[in-house]
Amino acid sequence: MKTNFKFARLSAVILLVEFFPGLRAGAFLVTGSYNVAPSADAFVTTGPDGNLSADNFGGNGSLAVSAGGLPNGQFQSLLRFDLAGAVASLNAQCGVGKWQIFDVTLTLWAVPPGNAIFNNPAGGSINVSLMQNDTWLQGTGTAAAPANSGVSFNNLPAITSPGDPSLGTFSVPGSTSGQSVFTLALTPGITGSLNGGTDLDLRLSAADNSVAYAFASASNPNLYPLLTVNVVPEPGMMTLGALGMSVLFIAGFAKRRRG
Repeated sequence: MKTNFKFARLSAVILLVEFFPGLRAGAFLVTGSYNVAPSADAFVTTGPDGNLSADNFGGNGSLAVSAGGLPNGQFQSLLRFDLAGAVASLNAQCGVGKWQIFDVTLTLWAVPPGNAIFNNPAGGSINVSLMQNDTWLQGTGTAAAPANSGVSFNNLPAITSPGDPSLGTFSVPGSTSGQSVFTLALTPGITGSLNGGTDLDLRLSAADNSVAYAFASASNPNLYPLLTVNVVPEPGMMTLGALGMSVLFIAGFAKRRRG
């Protein structure tokens, strides 16, 4: 009987690891998600020769990231996500305090540039950084009708810092359709904004010398950017769940061995 029990216990562990690989990564244990579109977004650009550096484009239907040195100049994009409702939503799904963050993803949808001020699409890499300064204003300007109020390229030195943490560098295609999903680094800034219900501000900029990527803004009713927070049970609950699964396997194997 003792040998049977040891065999059953070993078998349970093997089955858990081999048939439930998500247990190692935690993916299959995701029990709740919170999705939110930007509450504000805008792109800023230098233009071909700096002529658009003071203009605002916060009301445009698309955003863009382009490397400096391209014919139509450098483009960066800013996105703000309001996380005020995140904790309440996750508590309602999982139980108060019975969850922890598994991952945070940013989903973007490529679109045709739609205006001659943009660079021609080209694949490459972009960097996503967490902005510590959230004082920028979206504005109402568009590519066709820029505005003179709201965030502009000239404002970047005042609202960005070398200390803004990078959340990752990601590849984007040169196409004008399809989605890109980025899994962001779980820095203290992200977890603090989530747990505190404060705004999360992101800056997207070129990470190479060739990228030119246009994607839908929050004003697009179907393809807007989406921040997704996935959570799993807090450690005590995960341990209990894994233990319960192991017990079931052990009991089943022991019963078969006795039979």
